[in-house]
Amino acid sequence: MLPGQAAPARSWKSRVARGQRKSPVQRGCHRRGRHAGQRLKSCPNSVRMSVNGRNDAARHDIKKAMIYHPQHKKYFVMRRLNLNHLHTFSLVIAHGSFSAAAERLHLTQPAVSLHVRQLEDQLKLQLIERVGKRLKPTSAGTVLLEHIARIDAVVEDALQALSSHASGVAGKIAIGTGATACIHLLPPMLQALRRRFPELDVRVSTGNTEGILKAVEENLLDLALVTLPAASRSLHITPLLEDAFVAIFAGSQRPMPAHMTPERLSAQPLVVFEAGSSTRLLIDEWFLHAGIRVKPVMELGSIEAIKEMVAADLGYSIVPRMAVAALHHRRGLQMLPLATALSRTLGIALRQDKPVSKALRQVLDALQDLKRS
Repeated sequence: MLPGQAAPARSWKSRVARGQRKSPVQRGCHRRGRHAGQRLKSCPNSVRMSVNGRNDAARHDIKKAMIYHPQHKKYFVMRRLNLNHLHTFSLVIAHGSFSAAAERLHLTQPAVSLHVRQLEDQLKLQLIERVGKRLKPTSAGTVLLEHIARIDAVVEDALQALSSHASGVAGKIAIGTGATACIHLLPPMLQALRRRFPELDVRVSTGNTEGILKAVEENLLDLALVTLPAASRSLHITPLLEDAFVAIFAGSQRPMPAHMTPERLSAQPLVVFEAGSSTRLLIDEWFLHAGIRVKPVMELGSIEAIKEMVAADLGYSIVPRMAVAALHHRRGLQMLPLATALSRTLGIALRQDKPVSKALRQVLDALQDLKRS
């Protein structure tokens, strides 16, 4: 270049080659890195950048391919549909004007118009046309209205199904107990829970105390209502209520003494619970305390079977009072108190590490209410 001659203009490519200027890609990388507040480890001339060890370009390419690939087009259009826009459109058609729909929605008319316009833009279809002074749906709008009705129904069903989960009182709770408590104690409680929490499914299994406690220990049951005493290192056991025992005889028998002693009862044929049950153990101990070892004529596993045998005048029995407390539960029977009091304690057994959900808490509270009723 001669003295005094102006330097020829160089293109940005030549200046980049000489290291005098950054390329547009490099400048773009620099701006994006600075904007994100992150240090760029490298910025090659390909658009791929590595920011904090992550390949943003790869993620961008995947996203771009998903959005613009033909097979994903319908999915992404539907994903961006706004339920409020659908509702607005249906109200505009129902009322025949934007202003009436705006009044119903407590929005301005421009806001309602914007909802409909955005919906049309997303679907790339005209949904509304003016016929005289009223707005009417186009053929596409008519089809959409039919689907909106179904969408509203599905959304309503979903909200209804989730309403109980929102309160947390839903799901299954498994209770184990004896037959007497299952028949004569739990039904009113379960009925009240069903009315309050329709999505709460309380299931009851019956059995002897040993088997029920084992099921709780193995987490096959959520809780147990059993006759105490009951011991287990892994269970937390809480006394709940006292239930006195009474003697029952056939209603056809001659009048009996006001109070039945062990000595008087030992002379009668005894129909009693089968050996191994907690209730049977308490009855045997009651007689042994008076120095009497009884020999039952029948040993049955069902409280209702025992009552039927006694009503048929095949013997007497000693049963928990709750089994004959209601008049219709002692039809054909006469009930007499024991001269020496005998009672059992019912308790709640839970695993010590059992998480107490809202559903389980409601069941436990309902059981506690039995003590006060």
